[in-house]
Amino acid sequence: MAGELAARGVVQVDGVLLDLGVSSPQIDNGARGFSFRFDAPLDMRMDTTRGETAADFLAGATERRIAEVIRDYGEERFAVSIAKALVARRDAGTPVRTTLELAQLVARSVRTREAGQDPATRTFQALRILVNGELTELEQGLSAALDLLAPGGRLAVISFHSLEDRIVKTFIARESREVVDRNSPAVYAAPRAMKLQALGRIKASDDEVRANPRARSATLRVAERTFEAGSRDERRAAPKPARIPSGDRSAYPPGEGSE
Repeated sequence: MAGELAARGVVQVDGVLLDLGVSSPQIDNGARGFSFRFDAPLDMRMDTTRGETAADFLAGATERRIAEVIRDYGEERFAVSIAKALVARRDAGTPVRTTLELAQLVARSVRTREAGQDPATRTFQALRILVNGELTELEQGLSAALDLLAPGGRLAVISFHSLEDRIVKTFIARESREVVDRNSPAVYAAPRAMKLQALGRIKASDDEVRANPRARSATLRVAERTFEAGSRDERRAAPKPARIPSGDRSAYPPGEGSE
């Protein structure tokens, strides 16, 4: 991020928006192997020129590793059952290679189904996150954005599942408090100044979800870059940004918070 902006003569910005949603054209392209709605090779890579595919991972990983990925990245209760079925099929000489094969195997392994959700949803999410290193890239992107923000600048992040939102929430919380380095030799060591002020969280409205069902899980979190320079008293005297009431889009000036 910093390198791309520096090449254009930009060293600071007044706002960064991170939209963490997967591109709908990629999801809707059955040949890319992201969706259980189409039968295609189980690829799932955003960049098809590098990295291993989801099928490659399932062909070589241990049962324990597969279960960990599906449990941790998909928050799937039946991760162990799914992993056992995948490895049993692989050991029988017919490893899963397509999206339809995976979806059918998961459907047989999941004992209860969530209303309105395909039983394969969480497993497909988990494999996509793993193959593309999405959570690591999110953490790197948040740090890069913070470094680029000018004082008073806004960081806005739209996440689409609880794993992403948890990382964003934790990052903002961590950067929104002063921290004293207890290992510092100085008796009165100055605390590390807070860098962000959390402004609030917004969920998609019912009207938005009706118009765009993929927005149903979207969460927007907003924070403002603080003024680090000066003493703690000077920072406390700096203007406080207005908080955004949860779910209240009217708190935004015109143009902010729009789709």
